[in-house]
Amino acid sequence: MAAPTRTDGTIPARAGVGFKLAHTEALLAAPDRVGFVEIHAENYMGAGGPPHHALSKVREVLPVSLHGVGLSIGGEAPLDGDHLARLAAVAARYEPGLVSEHLAWSTHAGAYFNDLLPLPYTEATLARVADHVDAVQAALGRTILLENPSSYVAFAASTMSETDFIRAVAARTGCGLLLDINNVFVSATNLGLSAEDYLAAFPVEAVGEVHLAGHLEEVDARGEPLLIDTHDRPIANPVWSLYLALLRRLGRPTPTLIEWDTDVPAFETLAREAETAERLMREVDANANGHADANGRADAA
Repeated sequence: MAAPTRTDGTIPARAGVGFKLAHTEALLAAPDRVGFVEIHAENYMGAGGPPHHALSKVREVLPVSLHGVGLSIGGEAPLDGDHLARLAAVAARYEPGLVSEHLAWSTHAGAYFNDLLPLPYTEATLARVADHVDAVQAALGRTILLENPSSYVAFAASTMSETDFIRAVAARTGCGLLLDINNVFVSATNLGLSAEDYLAAFPVEAVGEVHLAGHLEEVDARGEPLLIDTHDRPIANPVWSLYLALLRRLGRPTPTLIEWDTDVPAFETLAREAETAERLMREVDANANGHADANGRADAA
């Protein structure tokens, strides 16, 4: 029997959702409701099982973006060759339109931590991260996107801003960037910085994908706001506003993922968030090309 014909793997300039096993039938019934699905590579490094079976069917009708969370690109140790080989195998199996990883570290001295930990932004860190990105791109035979982190502390040792560091990595390696808007808002709030200034300084010309997600609002021991990047609730209005500002600066529709990783709701909820992102993309694109709406503007959600 011939293998099923897959849809083209190119990620369209639309909104996508993270693939969840429970949403398989909804996606197969109405694949046009989203532009693509994104998977965490580490969830598909086994040989088979229900997740692969379901994803194989969805891959026939939708392109896939592959998002890694375990390479520890910012770690001090060399990259784990076995992990990198498994990542390459997943990429070969599903032919993703985009591959991305985090600007973070999660391993040390053979131990694996269940978190994506921040880096000091120094020349030494820059050289190490650039070497690791080069190694990943060589192993995969393609460029990757590097994602900005969510931060809760800043390093006194840093000698450059996060945006300057990210710009330098992209310039040295030729990698693209994944701009997580929720991470920008979380980090800016936690560190007492301006999210708007961060976006103004970000090298948007290298952005190949955008992430949107929800966060938990808490307070720290001093009574100051503390935001946690939880991916377990709807996207907050300030994040939608930042996304709208980004679209206006980008001047082009850009693949945008709705991230929702815990307390996952029905597919309909994710699809509606994706539809909001697509509406904003269409409105900004129309305004940029001289086809403003009746109000002459695009409004955030």
